[in-house]
Amino acid sequence: MATIDGNRLLADLKALRRFGATGTGVVRPTFSEVDMASRRWLVERMTEAGLDAGIDGVGNVIGRSRQPGPALLIGSHSDTQPRGGWLDGAMGVIYGIEVARALPDHAIDVASWADEEGTYWGFLGSGTFCGEDVEGCAPLDAAINSAGLAGVPKARAEDGRYRCYLEAHIEQGGVLEAENKKLGVVTHIVGMNGFDVTFTGQQNHAGTTPMGLRKDAGAAAIRFAHEVQTTMASVAGPHSVWTIGRIAFDPGAPSIIPGRAELYVQVRDIAPETLRRMEDHVRALVAAADRRGPCRAALSGGDDGVRPAAMDEDLQKHIAAAAERHAPGLWRKMPSGAGHDAQVLARRMPAAMLFVPSIQGISHDFAEDTHEADIVLGCQVLATAAESILAG
Repeated sequence: MATIDGNRLLADLKALRRFGATGTGVVRPTFSEVDMASRRWLVERMTEAGLDAGIDGVGNVIGRSRQPGPALLIGSHSDTQPRGGWLDGAMGVIYGIEVARALPDHAIDVASWADEEGTYWGFLGSGTFCGEDVEGCAPLDAAINSAGLAGVPKARAEDGRYRCYLEAHIEQGGVLEAENKKLGVVTHIVGMNGFDVTFTGQQNHAGTTPMGLRKDAGAAAIRFAHEVQTTMASVAGPHSVWTIGRIAFDPGAPSIIPGRAELYVQVRDIAPETLRRMEDHVRALVAAADRRGPCRAALSGGDDGVRPAAMDEDLQKHIAAAAERHAPGLWRKMPSGAGHDAQVLARRMPAAMLFVPSIQGISHDFAEDTHEADIVLGCQVLATAAESILAG
């Protein structure tokens, strides 16, 4: 049986944490100087693990096994949110390296995908690997040039090279901890879409303009937000979530009626048809607000949303069997409410994911953490599942 080295795993994770360490968290945005330094460090770790490793033209770190395929591809991302945690993505990358070490006679490739967090373009690395090139994004082109990657070839998924893709990740929620479970076998990964909604009225004096004569864009935005919160459930499903994560009034002064207001609506669900209903509902609410007046309402965005993805059922069985072997009764099947590179790779090959608990369900924050014993257990389960998959 493949056996991982828990101490080595944790040491590597903590070493990666030092690149961009800020308090208890990490600030390592894509293509920053510290991000590129961490990628060069990952190349060294992969090379030491017996892989042929390098950084491709969009920043992906790919470690390729010298064993003949079809190979198992294991990966995640190592970039962070602007104020990120130390495990989000990074844990899955180090898991891949450790599993490759534990199974040196098997074809296991490892990847650290670039810009999963969307500093320039969400899922840039995994999407490019799957043949989905980004064009016409000047800030991204400039960042690639400044990172020294101009002209460097982009890695592509070779036909016939890969058996499947596995990704391990912290849950980023509180379900596993609340149920005292140690592992989650992911069934689906949520799809998501977002819309910028703008209300245009008439800026005016807050004291001298009667209520009946106002074209208050701020009030229109607040009414719209209330409608989203109170009516979305009518088209949503059991796993649906929706969020208004940003709202701004212009000019944003206490004694001025806002002449313009902007907000951002995001919808998520694991079912494509439910996600489409939610998207259509947002569009309908904006159209109704525009007809109602007195402010104009306009919507933009929603054309490049991420579609939901179902994880491969056979791979789920391998992960579940490994979880039951190492943690009997302490695992469950569950959907992912966050997006992951695995949903992009699933367009090209069978894919599956494993979750480990997040303490207090916190992620995308410096307070993000997971118990070390849970980190080690998760990697051992992934190694056992990998060995089982490759033996099949």
